[in-house]
Amino acid sequence: MENMVYAEELVREFLVFRGFTNTLQAFVKELGTDIGKGFQVDKILDLIFSIYIPKFQAENLIQLLRFFNNCFSSHETHLISVISELDISIIHYYIIHAIQAGRKDKVIELFDIHGTELLQKDQHWASWFAIPYIKAPQSEPQFRVYFSKEWSNALHLSLRNFLTKMFNGTRIPALMKISSERNMVSRLKGDIKQLNFKLAQLQVSLEEKETQLHHNSLLATEVIVGTDSSSNPLAGSGEPIVFVPASHVICVSASAQAGEREPKHSEDIRPDDTQVSTSKISNHSGQNTGNDAQREEEFPEVRVDFQETFLGHTSPISRCRFSATGDNVASASVDGTVRIWTYDSSAPTSRNATIYCGAEIMSLEWECKSDRLLLIGTADGGIKAWNVDAKRVVCDLSCTEAFPSVLDLKCSPVEPIFVSAAASRWPGSSDIGKLGYASLTVWNMRTWKAMTVLPLGEDPPPITSVCFNHNGKLLAAAATDGMIHMFDMSAGLQITGWPAHDSAISSVLFGSDETSIFTLGVDGKIFEWSLQNQGKVLWSSDCSRFCNLRSSSHYKHEMALDAYGRRLLVTSNSLRAPIYQVRGHAYGMRTLPHSASITTVDWHPTSPIFLTGSADHSVRVTSMA
Repeated sequence: MENMVYAEELVREFLVFRGFTNTLQAFVKELGTDIGKGFQVDKILDLIFSIYIPKFQAENLIQLLRFFNNCFSSHETHLISVISELDISIIHYYIIHAIQAGRKDKVIELFDIHGTELLQKDQHWASWFAIPYIKAPQSEPQFRVYFSKEWSNALHLSLRNFLTKMFNGTRIPALMKISSERNMVSRLKGDIKQLNFKLAQLQVSLEEKETQLHHNSLLATEVIVGTDSSSNPLAGSGEPIVFVPASHVICVSASAQAGEREPKHSEDIRPDDTQVSTSKISNHSGQNTGNDAQREEEFPEVRVDFQETFLGHTSPISRCRFSATGDNVASASVDGTVRIWTYDSSAPTSRNATIYCGAEIMSLEWECKSDRLLLIGTADGGIKAWNVDAKRVVCDLSCTEAFPSVLDLKCSPVEPIFVSAAASRWPGSSDIGKLGYASLTVWNMRTWKAMTVLPLGEDPPPITSVCFNHNGKLLAAAATDGMIHMFDMSAGLQITGWPAHDSAISSVLFGSDETSIFTLGVDGKIFEWSLQNQGKVLWSSDCSRFCNLRSSSHYKHEMALDAYGRRLLVTSNSLRAPIYQVRGHAYGMRTLPHSASITTVDWHPTSPIFLTGSADHSVRVTSMA
């Protein structure tokens, strides 16, 4: 049935493409009166025994029998004879049912219209012409068997078995095979994605082992404790002596030796610079921060397997998101236009669409369980739900007039709900730091009604970004006062929170292992916070050279984690975006350049493929080699 529906859709698409409007209208009309019921046996039996015969629709019954005679006319001779016998039995059943219901007039009407045709096919009908005039035909030996329950049950079973056999053996048209082949290709792609995911996990594990071995070897060769007084002038003092290889010695000026402070730019020290104090080594061994990371301008360019550029927008890109499967992409521009498209040439384009929202797009979110629904948040307080299959807006919600800016939308990965982060706005202001107050609303995706408003206290600062954890039980919300708020979604209450930044937070994400949370501040600082030890920073970096909000004409910067939680992609005021290696000794990378700043980013849900949207009106899909 799925194959047939898909084939019918292809025919419609082709007729529209060629402009065959009259043929299309006739095709749609024929579909509306599909006499063969899509070759579904149960529906055909219901049509015969529950509609045509009980309602005495003899003309429709005869037409259906003629239709099947035409369908099966090319089969073997013995099957054609079986079809003829079944036709006769079905008409017998109609006549017997009419007599039992006291409607002999319907039998006479049948013979008046089709009697000659029936008699030409089989002479045995001559005796049946008398049946409406016999007082008790069920007592006549010739007709007695047709009134029995056993005969009617045998007819039902014989017809079901025959239709099932015929439909299963019918040659499938080439057009209907397309859907089966497409499904097979999709399954193979899914298998490839799973295998790639397992391969990437093994590669990450291998890199971790190699990094650990390299780190241990450095400690073993660079930290040497000696007590030989003959070779060391400090021997005998009881203090352990640490020797540092000459290639790693940090030069200190005379003024610094005289008591002045050392250079303040800790970025000048590379990750492999050895600390002189053994206590310092032990204190810093468990935490890798952005201060000891390689400078972004030294990042190597990412190695690319393939790259596709989408040029369907006419203004700067504000948001772009992969769908739940990664097969479709939604991108929005500041002129209020949303485009749905696919980067894979083998994928169907039936879901491609352009949506005109009439206001600036501030947030996009796909339904987590499928690619069917896309949520769109606008600057005028609107939330639209777009059905990609039906190609229409199925719901158009509105926040209260007090909170017109829908800054973020997030769907629960488990429940049919989503959360909207809306904010009031001071007149004439679009700066993230000049918004008014916040509102966090939970919406039901079945009734499309607001369920509850999460408590944030009196006059709360705007919530710029929200994120669910893997089971939808926790919601993290980032605010412009630098606070992280954590909510228990089952109770609808805030359970904890902590100050994460000295400035407004632009983006928040749960880590892939669900034990940490990432935050990006408008000052360009990135922190990974432990959820098991609240307030502890597991990793940090400074991308202020890329994320200078004051020089950005776009609303807010954002970040995205890859499927393995190892690479963090961040938007950029530069032509390239940085990709940081989270908690790794390996250096980061840079994306290939756009011709303007990079305003939005996203990662594919399962593959090493990322999206970058730019102020140059383009969206790029890049697959890493």
